[in-house]
Formats: sequence, structure tokens, C-alpha cells
Amino acid sequence: MLYIGVDLGTSAVKLLLMDEKGKIKNIVSKEYPLSFPQNGWSEQNPKDWYEQTVLGIKELIKHFDKSQVAGISFGGQMHGLVVLDENDEVIRPAILWNDSRTTKETDYLNNVIGKDKLSQYTANIAFAGFTAPKILWMKENESENFKKISKIMLPKDYIAYKLSNVFCTDVSDASGMLLYDVKNRCWSKEMINICGINENQLANVFESYEVVGTLTKEVAKELNLDAKVKVIAGAGDNAAAAIGTATVGEGKCNISLGTSGTVFIASEKFGVDENNALHSFAHSDGNYHLMGCMLSAASCNKWWIEEILKTNDYNNELNNIEKLGNNKVFFLPYLMGERSPYNDPSARGCFIGMSMDTTREEMSQAVLEGVAFALRDSFEIAKSLGIKIESTKICGGGAKSPIWVKMIANILNIKVERIESEEGPALGGAILAAVGCKEFASVEEAANKIVKVIETIDPDPVLVEKYEIAYRKFAKIYPTVKKLYTELM
Repeated sequence: MLYIGVDLGTSAVKLLLMDEKGKIKNIVSKEYPLSFPQNGWSEQNPKDWYEQTVLGIKELIKHFDKSQVAGISFGGQMHGLVVLDENDEVIRPAILWNDSRTTKETDYLNNVIGKDKLSQYTANIAFAGFTAPKILWMKENESENFKKISKIMLPKDYIAYKLSNVFCTDVSDASGMLLYDVKNRCWSKEMINICGINENQLANVFESYEVVGTLTKEVAKELNLDAKVKVIAGAGDNAAAAIGTATVGEGKCNISLGTSGTVFIASEKFGVDENNALHSFAHSDGNYHLMGCMLSAASCNKWWIEEILKTNDYNNELNNIEKLGNNKVFFLPYLMGERSPYNDPSARGCFIGMSMDTTREEMSQAVLEGVAFALRDSFEIAKSLGIKIESTKICGGGAKSPIWVKMIANILNIKVERIESEEGPALGGAILAAVGCKEFASVEEAANKIVKVIETIDPDPVLVEKYEIAYRKFAKIYPTVKKLYTELM
């Protein structure tokens, strides 16, 4: 049988076709536009997602036996606000995860409602990118549109709805809305009241591997697929990536170096960081996870190389980095503000430590190291909770850089495991589809059978010692410059 994984990203949708043994048969990617109507705003048209997904599925399965396609599932960009009216028409462009317009609403939730109450209601506090602050922003600034809302969706769930006509979401993606009671796996009545909405406007919540329905007859005809093809709930992109890297089971860790960066730690038990610096979410394997998320990771490197250095020759720029652990230049990777652990939408990137003899290579190195140091910030919080992590998987575009992976192994002082397929959320979606179609007994069984480690990068004790000193310096920079950010805005 064949299974389709749909990774609905920020810049493109990636579609992956996998057989019942976990072998990847085909991959297709389709891009769509991203708009920034005002400073700090980030929006997309949900219709673009669906149109490109349909085109991508057609291309993906074009040369395969379509009767063998059994299920479709998803990994998708989290937190985005998609709103439909009573006629199922999109009311306004989706407000995305990296949109920072909700500073006022986030402050209200954290400081007026209170972080303790938010944590009690949802296991998390408010971050500018979360969905609930976006709903409050819409209520305050687009009251006529707010009144039209019939359905509130997350990005991937819009695709599921269009395919199956089932209004659904999953536990992992719902966890990032600040509307979901993570501990008890249900919608929070308190947060629903705070946002001025009702539960009928929110989707039915499924476990990530559960079947929500099948393709509608119209969609099946358009895709030339059987209407019995199952649609499985899927997961938020990081939880799906965790499945695609076999980050299931107590203490398993995955680092994602995509547009954003994450430290994802699986847990069989529900737990909350007392300062809420890490997110506490439901996992797509039926358990829970802690996650630190930085808003700019591989995107920092893209910005530096393409926008500043004006080149597309990534290999040439990165291959010249040689003096690991000896860089005097530091970079704060907060190009779009920062989430974990600082929750500071006003934060911005900066270089510090340059002198007349600073080289291009040292600044390129500082960008990579800055992202790795910021990942360690979240890693340190996990360690403070008594979580012992000896190794991590790694995925995302940045994982293709050997020098960056080496830095991460030494800055975090853990073994970093590269896997055979770095397709992350798309592979995780396909695995969830296979589990939903009973190809495997559980998510953990499927992930452990399918995901294969091909290389382990061990930390070098000499570099670990050097980077320990460097990290202690890095950790002092943000607290020192923090007060300047609001003055610079």
C-alpha cells in the first residue's frame, strides 16, 4: 500500500509518498507566496495551500498505482489562525506563526489574566505567535470579520477539511493554540470564554494517528483516487517531525533546523516547566512533549548568505569555517523576535565582538554558532528539570550542513544522530497515515522500524570545553541588551 504525507510549510508544501515498508517512493514540493502587509505581520491565503496541495498530490502519484493509495496525513505549520464563515469561505488571510502583531494581546493574557492561570488552563503561557492572542487581536481590530467566524482552524486542518469535509484537528496542533487543556486533552472552557468564542467554532480533536474520515467524492474524482482513501488527523510540524525522526519514548530528543528551530523532548508523562519557558504540548504518539522554539534558525543563515553576502553559494561560505571554538564574534539570532526561552517579540538580531581584523568567515561562523547557542538555552532548561538527554536526532534544511551539526554536538555536548531521511514532517505525516490505516500497531513501532540512523557525530572534549566558555559569554549578551530593544523599535 501507499501513504501520502503532506508537510504544509511556511514557504511551500512538501508531499511525500511512502510504501508499507517505509520506503520513500516520491517527493514533490510546491511553493506559494507569503505576504508581510505591515511591519511584523505575516500572512498567507489558505486557498493557495489547498490549490498547491492538490497539484502536488496529482504530481506525486502520477506514475504510481493509484489504487494502492490507502491514507493521507499531515504535518503543518502551527499556531496560524484560519477563519471561515458560515458558507465555509475564508474570511481573511491566515495570520501565521511568525506574525508578531499581538504584543498587546499577549501582554493582556500574561499580565492581566495571569501566567499562573494560563498555565493552569492550558499548561502554557501566551506567546505572540499563538492562536488565542490572534483571535483577541481580530476581535479588537476587525470586529466585523470576527462576527462572521463560524470555524476556527489551524493551517493543516484547513487542508484536511477541504479533503474530507470533516472539521477536525489533532492534540499536538491544538496544544499550540492556547485554547487547549493539554493535561486533560480537551478544550479549555476558561480560555474559550476569555477569547469571546464558543466551542462550536472549534474543531473536534483527535489523536494524531486517528482516522477522521475519507476523501469526499468530489476530491477523490479530482485526484483520481478511491473515495475510501482515509484521511488521518496528522500533527503540528514539530510533532510530525518527531515521528519522522523516531523521537518517541521517554527522554528522546530531536533538534529541528528549519525556518524556525526547535528542541523537542518526548515524555510519557505530563509535565510543565515552572517558568513556562518551554512549551508543554501533547505529542502525536499519544503521550506528551516539552519543546523550546526559536523563531529564526536556518532562516538566519539564509538571511546572512543571500541578503547580506548576496550569494547563493552556501557550500563555499560554510566550507571555509575552520576555527571552531575560537570565535570572538557573537551573533544573537533574534531576527523576528524570540520565543523560547525569552518570549520577547521586540528582540532583534545583532553582532558583537567585531574588530578591524574580523573576517567574513568569522561572521558566517558566528551566525551558525548563535543559532546553536540559542538552542542550548532551551536545552539548559530541560536539563534543569532533571531530564537526562544523551543524544538527539536532527532534521531540517540546516541538518544538511556537516559543520553546523558538528557545532551543535559540541555546543550541547551530546551525540547527534543523522538519519537516512531528513524529510521530517512529511515522513512523519506518511507514518501517521500508515498507523491510521493499521499498517503498524503503534506510532512508536512504525517510527522505530522505518527511521534509520546513518551517522552519529560525537562531541570532541576539547571543543566542548571551548564552547562551554563561549556559551557562558553568549548567555550574558541578551540580558545586557534587552532594555535597548524597545527603544530601537
